[in-house]
Amino acid sequence: MTCAVVLILVCCSFREHEEPEIENPEASRMKRAAAKHLIERYYHQLTEGCGNESCSNSWCASSVGFSRMDNNEAAVKALELYKVNAKLCDPHPSKKGTASAYQESSAHSNSACSNKKMNHKDIHSVRDNFKDVNYLTEEKVYEILDTCGEKEDYSPLIRVIGRVFSSAEGLVQSFRRSKPHTKEELKSLQGKDEDKDEDEKEAAASSTTAMEEDSPTSSSSSRLGECLLGENDIQKLAPDEVSVDIEAVRRVYERLLSNDKIEAAFLNALVYLSPNVECDLTYHNVYSRDPNYLNLFVIVMENSNLHSPEYLEIALPQFCKAMSKLPLAAQAKLARLWSHYSAEQIRRMVETFQQLITYKVISNEFNSRNLVNDDDAVVAATKCLKIVYYANVLGGDLDMEHNEEEDEEPIPESSDLTLQELLGEERRNKKGPRVDPLETELGIRTSDCRRPLVPFEEFVNEPLNEVLEMDKDYTFFKVETENKFSFMTCPFILNAVTKNLGLYYDNRIRMYSERRITVLYSLVQGQQLNPYLRLKVRRDHIIDDALVRLEMIAMENPADLKKQLYVEFEGEQGVDEGGVSKEFFQLVVEEIFNPDIGMFTYDEHTKLFWFNPSSFENEGQYTLIGIVLGLAIYNNCILDVHFPMVVYRKLMGKKGTFRDLADANPVLYQSLKELLEYEGSVEEDMMITFQISHTDLFGNALMYDLRENGDKIPVTNENRKEFVAQYSEYILNKSVEKQFKAFRRGFHMVTNESPLKYLFRPEEIELLICGSRVRVFFNGCLYMLGSDVIQEFWETLHSFGEEQKRLFLQFTTGTDRAPVGGLGKLKMIIAKNGPDTDRLPTSHTCFNVLLLPEYSSKEKLRERLLKAITYAKGFGML
Repeated sequence: MTCAVVLILVCCSFREHEEPEIENPEASRMKRAAAKHLIERYYHQLTEGCGNESCSNSWCASSVGFSRMDNNEAAVKALELYKVNAKLCDPHPSKKGTASAYQESSAHSNSACSNKKMNHKDIHSVRDNFKDVNYLTEEKVYEILDTCGEKEDYSPLIRVIGRVFSSAEGLVQSFRRSKPHTKEELKSLQGKDEDKDEDEKEAAASSTTAMEEDSPTSSSSSRLGECLLGENDIQKLAPDEVSVDIEAVRRVYERLLSNDKIEAAFLNALVYLSPNVECDLTYHNVYSRDPNYLNLFVIVMENSNLHSPEYLEIALPQFCKAMSKLPLAAQAKLARLWSHYSAEQIRRMVETFQQLITYKVISNEFNSRNLVNDDDAVVAATKCLKIVYYANVLGGDLDMEHNEEEDEEPIPESSDLTLQELLGEERRNKKGPRVDPLETELGIRTSDCRRPLVPFEEFVNEPLNEVLEMDKDYTFFKVETENKFSFMTCPFILNAVTKNLGLYYDNRIRMYSERRITVLYSLVQGQQLNPYLRLKVRRDHIIDDALVRLEMIAMENPADLKKQLYVEFEGEQGVDEGGVSKEFFQLVVEEIFNPDIGMFTYDEHTKLFWFNPSSFENEGQYTLIGIVLGLAIYNNCILDVHFPMVVYRKLMGKKGTFRDLADANPVLYQSLKELLEYEGSVEEDMMITFQISHTDLFGNALMYDLRENGDKIPVTNENRKEFVAQYSEYILNKSVEKQFKAFRRGFHMVTNESPLKYLFRPEEIELLICGSRVRVFFNGCLYMLGSDVIQEFWETLHSFGEEQKRLFLQFTTGTDRAPVGGLGKLKMIIAKNGPDTDRLPTSHTCFNVLLLPEYSSKEKLRERLLKAITYAKGFGML
């Protein structure tokens, strides 16, 4: 609907037909509203029709032989029909659905428009029907509800809801927290506004939508909004406050939503409201002019029935599209506001948007040609869900103070950069991966949240993950165009498997890029062609060979670390298609984390490793360990490492605190917790000071003062919190500061340009590096030998103990841990390897293939298989 044309014509009509004498302002205002309602009904009739296929009205689009006209022609004709008081059709039942709120709000204005003037009796009649109500307060709603209840006729209330909730201006002015002005003050304000130049009215009309102009006071909505709140109160609002009385809105919804007819009015009004709001936000920058515009989103989102089926088809998708157009500042304010909501209220909003996404995904067939990224409703709902996600983070248990300092020295850039620029291949994100703009606006990171209001898992939408074409989505993520949306920009909605696939594409593309640059260098500068990161190691000296080679690469050209890893064991014939690298990492980890080396300490109680603060190894050795960890992620290999969660939090930029001791050092954590909870006198009963002692790897007692002259400062009930905080700071941060900084530096040498931090939370990074220990077995295999042998094989395998099953998993795949997503994501092939023989079973760990001879008996199969998995080391060509 060309709103500007219709409304300008209305204004022109009024100028042509105005009476020479001065009318009562109230009568003039109501006349304008009634006339506009009629013109809109004529316009609707000319463009949409009444829905009656047998309609005989020649000026109705539903009649036979009616000539279609464009929007501008319809607007002009609507004004002509209004002037001659032409026939209006009653809406046919088939057309009462989405437009019923509009029909009802204008149906009773016909009689008011038939006369050129309105007398005082007409005005009182209008007031009795609440037609002068253009915004709502809690008291006004209850007044109308009581009146309707006495007459047992709720149509006036339905019309008021349809009028106010379909008008952005009316909704923005509704349910304000401050006391409204008196009628005389409002009339005075309105009178001043009506004296304004008509050209200003037309300009205002062209910048608003039809239903916003439905309010007779729309030309003065901005000033009325300021007056209702108080001109100075707008600036006084805190960043997480709005001028709407949210509790009043909730009470009103609670009373009204129990009535089905009234609920339909909310639904129909939302259908009418949303496109106009979307237009306002997209083209008219309305929020910057009036921050109170945010009120309408707050009011609508308090509707607890938004996730019901009636809203999913039209109303909620349109509202999400409008909401997704909010500027960044408005999204941040909504997130701050909603962060004060309860977990139940946050969960309700999450379910609302998740239900829409799931409904759209299930009801459509998405594939590589019909991408879910192109579905406007799914994209808009995901953007809205992001606001709720950050509200969930802000409202959770935050730790924003304990952040690690950045590395003093920047990580060296590739020496290939100049050539890349010449080739038009300048690196993106040279300073690291992207950061979400809303995250920056809020000054918050997901890693700052210890425990959200609602578990992060509830934001993951599994049906969406199943239909998402990750290769296409990753392309949109890297290109960063406005035309294509990438769900990788909203990683909270993706599960770990999908995000891991996105990371895999990123790593592979970077490998191919490095390979291509190397080839170009060899052609341009005559350098030796070396497209891979080659490591040739001796099995008996694997640590020395690997770390020396990696150290040279890190010093000469760190960009080589981003090439594809290719490992060769000296004296063995294995070709590295992934399996050799898996064993290489496994052997390196076994050696590095051997307590005899002294780089890490091992806790028998927690089964976890920690940095040895008394290690004799230099920082370079820890840097190389970090490189190994980064290379494992980069080359999609799972490591059998056992760190406490605080290590992954520290890799994400956080410091360890007292709470991290719960899994890093549970015995110390419990002792400090009891100290904090002790009800007696700490100083007299415990006699501890700010000097602590701990034992190094060799059993030597070391003393450390948490404060200067700590041995002379007793711990009391007053300073015990400080003691616990400084004790934790020393154990988790200060004592291992040099070792961890070197470790983190090595890790970032490989992952600094990766979207790792952007996509994954600390607990997901642990899953990415370590996989998961499993107690279930394969549920998807491809068999290439007889069913009898397969049946005997599975019976044998199920008879193995847990440790033997892990050995089999390692023998077949190269690791005894499940990948991200569990063993259901791991495909294994069992193929025949000849007739009965004394040869052992063999495997191709690169491709998860088990080669199994057709043994003559189950007992022989068991004996041969056990021997194979027990002594499974080394590679040979078959």
